[in-house]
Amino acid sequence: MIPAIDAHHHLWIYSPEEYGWIGGQMSVLKRDYVPADLRREMEHAGVTGSVAVQARQTIGETEWLLDLAAENDFLLGVVGWAPLTAADLEERLGRLSARGKLKSVRHVLEDEPDDQYMLRPDFQRGIARLRPFGLVYDILIRERQLPAAVELVDAHPEQVFVLDHIAKPRIKERVMEPWRTHFSEIAHRPNVYCKLSGMATEADWGKWTVTDLRPYFEIALDCFGPGRLMFGSDWPVLRLAGEYSQWAEIVRQWIGPLSDREQRRILFGTACDAYSLTSPATPST
Repeated sequence: MIPAIDAHHHLWIYSPEEYGWIGGQMSVLKRDYVPADLRREMEHAGVTGSVAVQARQTIGETEWLLDLAAENDFLLGVVGWAPLTAADLEERLGRLSARGKLKSVRHVLEDEPDDQYMLRPDFQRGIARLRPFGLVYDILIRERQLPAAVELVDAHPEQVFVLDHIAKPRIKERVMEPWRTHFSEIAHRPNVYCKLSGMATEADWGKWTVTDLRPYFEIALDCFGPGRLMFGSDWPVLRLAGEYSQWAEIVRQWIGPLSDREQRRILFGTACDAYSLTSPATPST
């Protein structure tokens, strides 16, 4: 089995006050998810390293994830949150990036009422401050926000971006357009990578099949190619619709017809390149 890096998962100590986005139909998420829980899932799925991603928009959570990464070697990097519109952003980024394992910053754009929020001048200035610190920006959006995301990327051609969850197409409704058109457009930007993650939870949680998801994977592969696609679990949010080993196996089956080098790229190499990850277990890519 080719070892993999999980480029997208979450960790938390649950409380209803701090994780208000976990609603009534999400009882499986209303518990603590800590590194030991993740490590068990990874071992069963042949995953050797991972990237922890913010689930709250606080500096405190980012610092906590960095603490966990310092204590757990298999946590290779952190996608944290920082106040991109703040006047003291550079000072905050300097302090956080000094921790070493901060690899990227993310803002929950999908929840912003204004789909053009990412194009605000103060937000754009924040994005422009990431590259001097060697930081990536993770784009978390829904498909309707893809045109604005293209504008964002075009305004920062030297900045590395990672598109989370293939931009959340309407899989439950089996709708392809306009997602496919806009997704293909953003994929033409060579500074954008994409995560094969978050797909099952965009389908019907209790009734989805691999057949429902596969066309979206095939479009992602066609648009980004193995060189800019990476595996991610979105665990434990994934548990709303499936389990860790199940998703890892689906992705491995999908990429099975590809060459060994291409499979290694999706499972391991792309994440290493996009996030500048280092691991003594890094296989040849």
